[in-house]
Amino acid sequence: MKIAVIKGDGIGVDVTDAALACVDAAIAATGAPALTYDPVNAGAGYFAETGQDIEPGGEDRCAGADAIFLGAIGLPSIRHADGTEISPHLRLRDRFGLYAGVRPVKAYPNAPQRLADPRAAGIDMIILRESTEGLFYSAAAHGRSDIREDEVRDTLRITRATTEKLHRFGFRLAQRRKSRGKQGKLTCVDKANVFASMAFFRSIYDQIAAEFPDIQTDYAYVDAQALNLIRQPWDYDVMVMENMFGDILSDLAGGLVGGMGMAACAEIGDDHGLFQPAHGSAPDIMGQDKANPLAAILSGALMLEYLAEKSGDERYADAAGRIEAAVDAGFAANALRPMEFGGDMGTKAVTEGVLERV
Repeated sequence: MKIAVIKGDGIGVDVTDAALACVDAAIAATGAPALTYDPVNAGAGYFAETGQDIEPGGEDRCAGADAIFLGAIGLPSIRHADGTEISPHLRLRDRFGLYAGVRPVKAYPNAPQRLADPRAAGIDMIILRESTEGLFYSAAAHGRSDIREDEVRDTLRITRATTEKLHRFGFRLAQRRKSRGKQGKLTCVDKANVFASMAFFRSIYDQIAAEFPDIQTDYAYVDAQALNLIRQPWDYDVMVMENMFGDILSDLAGGLVGGMGMAACAEIGDDHGLFQPAHGSAPDIMGQDKANPLAAILSGALMLEYLAEKSGDERYADAAGRIEAAVDAGFAANALRPMEFGGDMGTKAVTEGVLERV
């Protein structure tokens, strides 16, 4: 299977190398077929050199790959003329219809826990963010904002076709987690009491829920859910929500379990999948062996799970499990101490700690 690899900017290079090393080790350990990698140049640095945000033919090579792995894109000092970020990955998300943004949030032993309640040690949930519509539909990268001299209008778009697929994805994800001993609950997070678009989102959720009677349903308005994630995050399993809501709540949730250095991400559509750490390019520490590679490594595990489903080869799923278990065991043994958490281990040392356990 072929993986298009966009290392991108800043620490994206370092964490991508770390993630793919762990992916390769896990594949070798399970006997799954080796992956081939197709490097694609893209990002702010490439834009500064060439005036293009991705190399010629790069998008088509991503389209032909079995998955896309992305390190990080963007540099604060390099912007478009209108001040917006260089963001070819948003265009890829739009082109390939990557509607299901999967953001796992899991507490690990000996990793920082921001909540004093001992139940916070059991946080294990997923924020499922719709990634192609919502308020991001009007993002500058898509050119759909109505920009005038005295006002700007952005459109929040919810379609039945995409929302049905999103909710089915969420219910199936809850089913898979239930089979592994998790709660088996899908919470619909919206603002249905104010916006017609959100009431529509919730009504489709109710319709799809009838297809999954084995999964517990739940509802929360987004402002209340922000509070819930501080007061009782251990009560939640999978939460499904609009694009902007997911963008905000996933960062909040990531802060509960250590920070963005642990924030893995999968963006999945009908035919394509893109996998990346949710953090930025952190140019202030690039090349200094300080970045926490675990978000990228765990994103690599998500990619392996996707490849298992796509290929039907469960050895890829076994490889994903090896990576997840290695991270868990490493924290339990206090053998993973990223500098991000005040520890003494840089990018290479953390990667080696995972590799030893894989």
